[in-house]
Amino acid sequence: MPPSPRRPLILGSTSPYRRALLERLRIAFQVVAPEVDETPIDGESPRDLACRLALAKARAVARLYPQAVVIGSDQVADLDGEPLGKPLTHARAVAQLQAMRGRKVVFQTAVAVVCAEAGFCEQDLAPVEVQFRMLTDAEIEAYLQAEKPYDCAGSARSEGLGIVLLDAIVNDDPTALVGLPLIRTSRMLRTAGVDLW
Repeated sequence: MPPSPRRPLILGSTSPYRRALLERLRIAFQVVAPEVDETPIDGESPRDLACRLALAKARAVARLYPQAVVIGSDQVADLDGEPLGKPLTHARAVAQLQAMRGRKVVFQTAVAVVCAEAGFCEQDLAPVEVQFRMLTDAEIEAYLQAEKPYDCAGSARSEGLGIVLLDAIVNDDPTALVGLPLIRTSRMLRTAGVDLW
């Protein structure tokens, strides 16, 4: 049985980008940081990693708040099957952008919605194909100094200056590249019984 519309809604994420995206829906929600080990499993594909972590984040928070509807999400940049996570440092960001220049990267953005008390669990994946320009080292350095996107998968903050790094974006859920696919999320929340109006 779907959860009641009166159940609290929780975003299981520390990402300010996901929080800002969910605020677009104009519904009340709380934010709770999920305690999840994000270390990839040997041989795990970027797609599987994103899906596993999105579900793990939602379930981790749902264990603490079983009556709530919990959203978990994760994004992994996929460069020919190799996962690129958050660089965290300038040197790693340089290396990521150098590796991606002139190439197509798929940003695997997964989302899960869980309500433990109601036994509700759904997840989905919104892959985003991104074609990077043939960037010079000087462009990479200038971008990183200006944007400092060290907390973004693949070092590219498309909602900011990072858009100039790109030639094309192909996807069916416009907010997926920023970190939370709102079309899919909205659909799952409605199925979970959350009133979006």
